[in-house]
Amino acid sequence: MADMKRRTVLKVALGGAGLAAVPALTGGAGPAAATPNRGPHLVGVGDTSITVEFDDELRSRVALQGNDITRFDAGEALLLGDRAIDRFAYRGHRTHETWHPRHGAGVRVTIEGDAREGVRKTVELTSFRRLAGMVVMKVTYTNRSRSVLNVTGWRNCAHELLAAPGGFHTFSGTTHEDRRDWVQPMTDGFAQENSLGMVSSDYGGGTPLATVWRRGAGLSVGHVEPVARILRMPVRRTAGGASIAIEGDVARALEPGQRLATDTTFLTAHPRDHFVPLQRYRDYMADIGQQAPRTPRAAVEPIWCAWGYERGFTVDQIVGTLPKVADVGLEWAVLDDGWQTNEGDWDINTEKFPRGEADMRAFTKQIRDAGLRPRLWWAPLAADPGSNLFAERPDMLLLDENGDKQDVTWWDAYTLCPAYEPTVDYFVAQARKFIRDWGYEGLKIDGQHLNAVVPCHNPAHGHARPEESTEGAARFWQRVYDAVHKANRDAVVELCPCGTAFAFHNLPYVDQYPASDPLSSYQVRTKGKTMKALMGRGSSYAGDHVELSDGGDDFASSYGVGAVLSTKFTYPAASPEDPYVLTPEREVLWRRWVGLYKENMLSTGEYRGELYDIGFDKPEAHVVAKGRTLHYAFYADRWDGEVELRGLERGRYRLTDPFTGAPLGVVDARHDTVRLSFERFQLVVAEPIG
Repeated sequence: MADMKRRTVLKVALGGAGLAAVPALTGGAGPAAATPNRGPHLVGVGDTSITVEFDDELRSRVALQGNDITRFDAGEALLLGDRAIDRFAYRGHRTHETWHPRHGAGVRVTIEGDAREGVRKTVELTSFRRLAGMVVMKVTYTNRSRSVLNVTGWRNCAHELLAAPGGFHTFSGTTHEDRRDWVQPMTDGFAQENSLGMVSSDYGGGTPLATVWRRGAGLSVGHVEPVARILRMPVRRTAGGASIAIEGDVARALEPGQRLATDTTFLTAHPRDHFVPLQRYRDYMADIGQQAPRTPRAAVEPIWCAWGYERGFTVDQIVGTLPKVADVGLEWAVLDDGWQTNEGDWDINTEKFPRGEADMRAFTKQIRDAGLRPRLWWAPLAADPGSNLFAERPDMLLLDENGDKQDVTWWDAYTLCPAYEPTVDYFVAQARKFIRDWGYEGLKIDGQHLNAVVPCHNPAHGHARPEESTEGAARFWQRVYDAVHKANRDAVVELCPCGTAFAFHNLPYVDQYPASDPLSSYQVRTKGKTMKALMGRGSSYAGDHVELSDGGDDFASSYGVGAVLSTKFTYPAASPEDPYVLTPEREVLWRRWVGLYKENMLSTGEYRGELYDIGFDKPEAHVVAKGRTLHYAFYADRWDGEVELRGLERGRYRLTDPFTGAPLGVVDARHDTVRLSFERFQLVVAEPIG
């Protein structure tokens, strides 16, 4: 190493415009030309969409489009309790072009370094032409010492995004019990662990991606394992910027000569918010067979849910509301919680349906006779203490490492193991019966415990590893999805994990993703942007009951992001204090929005989330494309000023407010601003002229 006088020994420039070997620079990460490697210790791949430089201690620096956005950080580390092995003397590298049968053309660089503790680190970095800005990483540590190393974990992709005026925002795809916003500003002292494990007995899991960004630059990290993994993606506001990493716990005595490999992780650099990184993640996972299903046409039809009457509903109340539901223009009628005796047995409550299944079949017929589609609420994988299932099949229970049952807090029930075959068979049979025998055309599957579970230690299950339960949740949903669609290929499976961030590995087996009990209109919109990125064009995101939005009437937030409209109004009033009754004034508004939704069907368009930054562009902006016509939606408490209409192509566009019908002028791509004055929201349709 005596001849290694240059600080930077390796540059890995990765992106999507082209892949080729490029020389490294000794100074800042300027634009790299696509020329052959000429230096003995210098190598690179790709273009300058993202550049990763390594110094002689294998610390790394990230640049975006040629501009440094981090310093040299100890990006990868082996953790031994409160100590980290994170400095490795560079010893060599290999680079070669690669071809993946699904990802396509790529370049792989393998870098090695040795730590003074006797550990060799091997970093394998891969980029693919079609996944611009994304670096896929796997790290292996080999114990070359004569001592046992008591490893507690590992850390990958650890970087501090350098500060710039305007502050930072962050996105987390992980679950938090307080159901906080998925997108948040990073105020002073902000810190969030972002665990993909369980944060309580029935809250956990999520999408394995976290992001920090400022104006013009951001970093995202995550994993691309084909099954759910229990990792962390901590983010923190620092004195010099915002830090991010991905970490895994491994309690292992690493013997001399043994190796430890991390999960396959990724690092993405990008100029705006979390939308494009989620698209890259989605594309990668789709390549390995995990992607949104083909959405049934019925999954974008507007929804009425009987939950306005809550558990105390009567069948007469629901049936009496159906004519108004159809008259307003809605197309689904959902029977919510309260039809069953308990969570577990799912027997019909004969106080509401005296003849049991005969009355239930008659009920679904009444819904269809009203011109609507019937959907049924269901919360599987739970057993109430008073249920026959709990008494007769305790072998189905999920038990933690201490042998304790796991509470489902909202229903005073216990979680069942999704990876135990008798549990799977039991609930698959129920789903089949709901569709095939009772006549439902969709299921509203509900419960925060359905997103993820703790590792299962129930000895009756014979798990090879406790984590089989965590990984098995997705396979449980696949079995349910297949059974439902075998019974009715056009049926709709909706999964609502009650305020949690969706576990991505479950989503390929779901037809509709609701806003999942939003706490605000902002959550409706930011969850919409997230799910549109994750699931792609043609997927069905529903805004959940409009009564949960700001003011209880903010259809604009669902409409503008291309979400399916949903409501739980009552009619007539269930009681004098009924907050959900469809008054004459509300009916006018509800009809107007449903009519506008069905006229334009933005839920079937292409959501253009790459055009605006949810953290820094004001007013908040969303765009849905239907052909060459662009549908803009702007949101602010109050706004009076110019807005930029991004995404316009060649030619002139006529602007209209679709909600009022008012003309707003004419623009083109060179003159793409319009002055707007509004409160709460402003919709703009830009339609090509000629």
